[in-house]
Amino acid sequence: MTSGYITYQVELKNVKFVADDGRTCARTAIITFYNATGKEINSELFGAIELNSVFDMIKEGKEINLNNFYVSEFSMASYRLNNNIEKKKLVQINGFSAQNTFFEAKICNDFSYISFADGDINFEGSHFANGKVIFNGSEFGTGNVIFSNTFFRDGNIEFTGTSYGEGDFLFKNAVVMNGIKDFQDIQFGNGEVSFANTEFNHGELLFINTRFNSGKFNFKVTRIGGGKVDFHYSVFGNCEIMFERTEFGNSRVDFRTVDFGSGRINFNRSVFGNGEVNFEGASSKAGKVQFKKSEMGYGPKNFNLMEMEDTEISFERTEFGDGDVTFYGSKLHTISLKSCHLDHYFDLRLAKAELLDISDTIVRDIVDLEPYDFPVDIKVLDMSGMRLIGKLYIDWTNNKCKEVIMNQAGTTLRQKAEQFRILKENFSSTGKYSDEDESYIMFKRYEAKSWLTKQAEKGGLIKVLSYIPHFFKWFIFDAMGSYATNPARVLVSMVCGYVLFSLIYVLLIQITDSDIISGTSDQLGVVARSFYHSAVTFFTIGYGDFYPHKGARIVSALEGFTGVFLMSYFTVAFVRKMLR
Repeated sequence: MTSGYITYQVELKNVKFVADDGRTCARTAIITFYNATGKEINSELFGAIELNSVFDMIKEGKEINLNNFYVSEFSMASYRLNNNIEKKKLVQINGFSAQNTFFEAKICNDFSYISFADGDINFEGSHFANGKVIFNGSEFGTGNVIFSNTFFRDGNIEFTGTSYGEGDFLFKNAVVMNGIKDFQDIQFGNGEVSFANTEFNHGELLFINTRFNSGKFNFKVTRIGGGKVDFHYSVFGNCEIMFERTEFGNSRVDFRTVDFGSGRINFNRSVFGNGEVNFEGASSKAGKVQFKKSEMGYGPKNFNLMEMEDTEISFERTEFGDGDVTFYGSKLHTISLKSCHLDHYFDLRLAKAELLDISDTIVRDIVDLEPYDFPVDIKVLDMSGMRLIGKLYIDWTNNKCKEVIMNQAGTTLRQKAEQFRILKENFSSTGKYSDEDESYIMFKRYEAKSWLTKQAEKGGLIKVLSYIPHFFKWFIFDAMGSYATNPARVLVSMVCGYVLFSLIYVLLIQITDSDIISGTSDQLGVVARSFYHSAVTFFTIGYGDFYPHKGARIVSALEGFTGVFLMSYFTVAFVRKMLR
């Protein structure tokens, strides 16, 4: 049938119409189609069937075939009134087909409270050129219900409270103009429900409290001009849910408290406009939810309190646009924001997650992970490759930063070291200096492990010799002072070093001809001489009243260097603490 028209004109002729399949009408409807400028596009012929003839077929229980007919003012309300039937009592229709049919009505085309018998119900290619379209309360038996390529010029359609048996519900390639599209409280069967490539234009699109059973829900490449898209309280069974490349326009998109069931959910490459996106309280029993390479505009994105403990949700390479993004209190198995630009406030205070992947992201604002009124239970946090221009609100202890990075299975030692470095710089900028020290220690440790692993890969003598500098660095920088972050540990190392050298002097004097000789008349015992000489040497005091002899000279030189080094190390660690 002709498409793309703005207005039309119907002319009825008392000329017999014969359809291709032999059906006849006493009159012929000539419908002329016009574009926006009033220019004629095309004209087509339809059989002009009398409405009373249709009602008689319903009353007689006949199968109704309106293919290629023109039908004016179809109304089940009028049928009930004429036959003294209660307003909401179901009327049985034993078969119905209206392919390429042209419907029009001043107020509405009323198909409400019909009980369709088993078999396909087909409106494919039909035009509802004028008037609202109502199917409220109707029941469809086993078979396909087809509205593919249908045109709803008025834009107001109601399927509220309808129910469907086994079979597909196909609304593919349909065009619905501006208006309210009401699919609330529907009970679908286990077949495919497809709105693929449908144009809904502007207005409200309502699927509130609708039940989708096992099968497939297909909203792929559907286009919505703007308004409101509302699925809240809907329930999906074990079915695949496809919103791939759907264009939601500047709509308020509402998936609050939707039960997505146990199937796979696909929002890949979907385009959300400048309205609110709300998935608060949505749940899923298993499977995957994917938003890869989706685009979102202005407005808040609410993913709070989702119950998806067995579900993997991925926003990889998604463009979140402007507006805050929140996952506050959600329970997920894994969530990936890999390679996203986090340009605005992101609330990632998850109640539970096995993995939070924010690798390769660019953070320009705030990413909030710090617990406030409930524990943030994230087992693994992957920040490898992150470019941190903004800030992370995170706590070393409460967020278990050490564990969530160490538990990563798919990252190298070097990548783990880099993540601890990111945390170190972040804690420094946010003034959490104790946390900065902890992350800096882990950064240096993993950096050292990474170097040792790289040397070990070379094999041979290099592998063996690499352990010498590795042990030396570990002992001097880590064990003795925690990389200058712990002045108390350096102080303990100084005391231990002083005592160790003192005992070495005692042993040397006892078992060799080395000695600590007095340059004055003072005479002290071996232990006293050893500890006194060790003190003035270690702290580089150098009174000269006692001096080393033979082998003790070498030990004294080594102790003097050690003392200078550890005192400098202590000064650096102490001043670093005080200046912050």
